[in-house]
Amino acid sequence: MPKVLVVDDSLSVRKVVERALLGRQMEVVCAATGSEAIERFERDEPDIVVCDVLMPDKDGYEICEFVKRHPRLGATPVLLMSGIVNDEVRERAARVKSADVLSKPFAAEDLLRRLDALLAKVAPPAPLPPTPVALKGNGNADAAPATLTLPPAAGPTGSAGLLKQFAAIDGVQWAVLADREGFLLDAAGEGAVDAEVAGALSACLTESSEGLGRELGRGALHGMILEYAQGMVVLYSIGASALLAIALSEPSALGKVRYFAKKSIPEFLQAV
Repeated sequence: MPKVLVVDDSLSVRKVVERALLGRQMEVVCAATGSEAIERFERDEPDIVVCDVLMPDKDGYEICEFVKRHPRLGATPVLLMSGIVNDEVRERAARVKSADVLSKPFAAEDLLRRLDALLAKVAPPAPLPPTPVALKGNGNADAAPATLTLPPAAGPTGSAGLLKQFAAIDGVQWAVLADREGFLLDAAGEGAVDAEVAGALSACLTESSEGLGRELGRGALHGMILEYAQGMVVLYSIGASALLAIALSEPSALGKVRYFAKKSIPEFLQAV
């Protein structure tokens, strides 16, 4: 069974990657710091290293350089992750002989596709089943509303049940739970929006809105209501680690959504 070392100081990112790989014939070991990553690398001898560029002690480039210079395990591929992927990042990654650079936030299927390609080069192939985390549809303009589906390990059972209850409210199209970096944790409902895109955009909007609140002395963001020509989107903070986004096609559903959100946020906090 291929073994992947995941290195990121963000607990939510480590959980998202681990959930994406579990049940797909891949063993996952994690490290929260560069020093821990080096220790786990030598002890566990992973087949692939997936490492964030920005780390509190040793950055991803240093970890990659350590791996590539290792006298016995130097052939291990390193996939770097970065919130910003530009020419400078690519050049530095090439200098330390990184196998590739993955832009954050990323789709689970993109991560799996890249890991599958790297594994094919270094070990007997163990094909990864496709894990689309998106809305199903036939691609036609007149197609029936697509159903938002997720792989079985895409999120905690508790949050999945709560999201389904939101989606069951008349006038609600979909509900998405994401972490603060935009990684999709779970989703439910119907609509024409990719769940991962909705999570990533909601995280960006939440971050900018929280910054506005700080500058204006309004304190922490609890939630916000966005009104558009084709409906509404309601966002709620789930502690400091996650956020809830709900799309409404009918404004009349807002009262029920706000009532249920007030009751369910403590349960979401336990789930994430």
